[in-house]
Amino acid sequence: MKGLIFTLVLLLLGLWAYSFYFLVTVFAISFLIFFHELGHFLAARSVGIAVNTFSIGFGNKIFTKRVGNTNYCLSAIPLGGYVQLKGQDDTDPAHKNYDADSYNTITPLKRIYILFAGPFFNFILAFFIYIIIGFMGVDKLAPVVGHIAVNSAAYEAKLAINDKILAIDSNEIKEWDDISKNVKIQKTRLLIEREGQVLEIYLTPKIGSTQNAFNERIQKPLIGISPKGEIVKIYHSGLSAVKFGIDETINASKLIFLGFQKLVSGIVPLKEVGGIVQITDITSKAAQINISVLLLIVALISVNLGVLNLLPIPALDGGHILFNLYELLFRREVNERVYVALTYCGWAVLLSLMLLATYNDIMRLSGGYQ
Repeated sequence: MKGLIFTLVLLLLGLWAYSFYFLVTVFAISFLIFFHELGHFLAARSVGIAVNTFSIGFGNKIFTKRVGNTNYCLSAIPLGGYVQLKGQDDTDPAHKNYDADSYNTITPLKRIYILFAGPFFNFILAFFIYIIIGFMGVDKLAPVVGHIAVNSAAYEAKLAINDKILAIDSNEIKEWDDISKNVKIQKTRLLIEREGQVLEIYLTPKIGSTQNAFNERIQKPLIGISPKGEIVKIYHSGLSAVKFGIDETINASKLIFLGFQKLVSGIVPLKEVGGIVQITDITSKAAQINISVLLLIVALISVNLGVLNLLPIPALDGGHILFNLYELLFRREVNERVYVALTYCGWAVLLSLMLLATYNDIMRLSGGYQ
């Protein structure tokens, strides 16, 4: 009963803050969790391991239906989900079971296969979402010059405002981001469109200072131009859509891994850590814009879930993969006392991160962080 009341209160607060779009967010996040856990479930069943529980959400169970040997549940706190395999329970890490259909009886490689399946399903889901986005068309900045820095390579080569860059060294330029990918410290040929005419311009980029996605000052080859701000819609179909899906999934994964690295090294401040409140806020606002923006956010969250679960923290999939790699390499299980202690430490780390993220979310939404 308490779980149902909590869910209703959460639902009412969400509807009050974001109206109907909150339901879209709940559905999207629940589907991402379901798909992650489905990966674990299907992998476990494929090697004959029994699944005791398949739950969307944590806490008190609001709805339960038993099919075969598995309880399928909707739980009160929609902040995650879990699949409880026979013989494997993170809430009781010392629990073991050695029946034929138990997690504890299979080889470390099969366990790694089950553990990796959840994050892998998140990456696959993101890949297919990006393909859909590619077919729908992606809004990008057009490769049209809006500003030219004084004494830059573009300034010296007499590039002009409103010039449209068509190609760099025979590489077609479709949108603004394509420019930086093709700029090198060497004599460069630009094909541009100016007032209906196609012209060739040669220039040599200069090393300059700019900011990356983490607000760090970095040195890189620059032409010395800024975009005008026009928007062009880029479409991907066929093999182009597949390549787009792969590239975007890989790039998103790299960005998230790099973000964690910058966080640990202190380059990204702890106040930037966001949690479920921020995810809800961003997703609900994205739903209000259009379906394409919503899908972009959902794909990024899916990749985030995959990356997060692969971190080598005990109690996460990555931590369990690490334990099984140890067993695979050294032909023995991790000492039980060490395993239990590390698992509880992993829970403590996760709880601390959740508390930090929730605090940051509240401060951010209340205007405490400017």
